[in-house]
Amino acid sequence: MAKDESSKKLDSQLGGLLSEASSEEDFTGKAGQSMVLRLPGMSSKRIGLIGLGQSSSTTFAFRGFGEAFAAAAKSTQANSAAVTLATTSSISNDSKLSTASAIASGTLLGLYEDTRYKSEGKKPVLKSVDFVGLGSGAEIEKKLKYAEDVSTAVIFGKELVNSPANVLTPVVLAEEASKIASTYSDVFTATILDAEKCEELKMGSYLGVAAASANPPRFIHLCYKPSSGPVKTKLALVGKGLTFDSGGYNIKTGAGCSIELMKFDMGGSAAVLGAAKAIGQVKPPGVEVHFIVAACENMISGTGMRPGDVVTASNGKTIEVNNTDAEGRLTLADALVYACNQGVDKIIDLATLTGACVVALGPSIAGVFTPSDDLAKEVSTAAEASGEKFWRMPLEESYWESMKSGVADMVNTGGRQGGSITAALFLKQFVDEKVQWMHIDMAGPVWNDKKRAATGFGIGTLVEWVLLNSSS
Repeated sequence: MAKDESSKKLDSQLGGLLSEASSEEDFTGKAGQSMVLRLPGMSSKRIGLIGLGQSSSTTFAFRGFGEAFAAAAKSTQANSAAVTLATTSSISNDSKLSTASAIASGTLLGLYEDTRYKSEGKKPVLKSVDFVGLGSGAEIEKKLKYAEDVSTAVIFGKELVNSPANVLTPVVLAEEASKIASTYSDVFTATILDAEKCEELKMGSYLGVAAASANPPRFIHLCYKPSSGPVKTKLALVGKGLTFDSGGYNIKTGAGCSIELMKFDMGGSAAVLGAAKAIGQVKPPGVEVHFIVAACENMISGTGMRPGDVVTASNGKTIEVNNTDAEGRLTLADALVYACNQGVDKIIDLATLTGACVVALGPSIAGVFTPSDDLAKEVSTAAEASGEKFWRMPLEESYWESMKSGVADMVNTGGRQGGSITAALFLKQFVDEKVQWMHIDMAGPVWNDKKRAATGFGIGTLVEWVLLNSSS
């Protein structure tokens, strides 16, 4: 601000209020810091100073700025607001558009509160936001519409994850998927398989996990095809869909087991279905996308899978279940085989798969595992555009030794050391070698402990990745 002429001019018009406040109130401009000042006798009632921090050129930074802006607007109960940067002269036109989009996304997500399960909930009063100095006309309108479409999809994903397991059963998750297909019926079809159909397809690994629950499983397959033009690439997005995970007979116990949060174990499916909703709105040309979820609960009963049982996946491989709490990979095994059978070129699976990945990368970063450098680059580019954080992890083949079984082709877990790597190596056994594949372990960033709510993680990146592969 001190260096920028337009900021100096504004400060001068306000009688030095900005420079005075920033020096006296210790406003340093660090990321997320905000200060709202009253403006007596002016047409605008208040002005807010919001920090961007040092790394202020990233999508992540501008999305955070939008969230801080939304918080300031909520706290002052503003009906309308305008947002501008202290300086825009050094920013290119393309950067201005993506900056406006990132701020708009942050603002929409920052304003949102999930009050569906509260007896009383406040609705935000902010009705309109003007973007000053960040472009005008059709270009920015298109960019802001895209930000709105993706943010709406992220909110949908958040609501799926936030929904308790007694509300969001596998059947209800399948119904939500079918609603997406009927809403965008010009480009979507839905196939929902019950347990009997899955048995016909020999999905013994997935059905083994589902066997203990009174809530029946549902295998979800949405297919997006553009309404016109040729398809040059076929993609699959596969999401782990455990609507509740008790751990089964290896029940989750003790401090830190987070059993009370295991409604979020379908966070991968929420990312996939959220992406489907956004793709239905954006309608990219030249790309076919399959959205696949093997939804079920991992419970305990007399019909449940036991430690030591052997199950057979739909590709004929046998698995000794040495831990019933390593269940997500068992459901994904059959989902990945099914995805490959759709004749796709590339697959990304997303799962809240291992606590080991949270230990390695913390609560904000997802682990990425892939043998394909090209696919890793594509997703890295998509993540930069979405402002989400991923880190590529090694697929150390020598660790597969710990996954060998004495009675079957493999066990389903290889112990604590390198747990997220052995989990990824397990999934690799169910992917056709001709298909480019990536596994994303999002056990950390699926949930925000501070806000006690879902994040909608993964949706923005998946949409950007589909667009990268489209002919738009």
